[in-house]
Amino acid sequence: MTYAADRLHEEVAYVAYHLHWSLDEILDLEHPDRLTYVAEIARINTRMSQGR
Repeated sequence: MTYAADRLHEEVAYVAYHLHWSLDEILDLEHPDRLTYVAEIARINTRMSQGR
């Protein structure tokens, strides 16, 4: 099974934008860990946009 390159780029850009990590730091993460960061960033953004 391969992971779509466009999805990987999306995840990397999202984490890099919010956490200012380098490409190497983000790509060194295991896939489930990277998805955990993506989900947590999304939760934080949602809470902030709702004024919480």
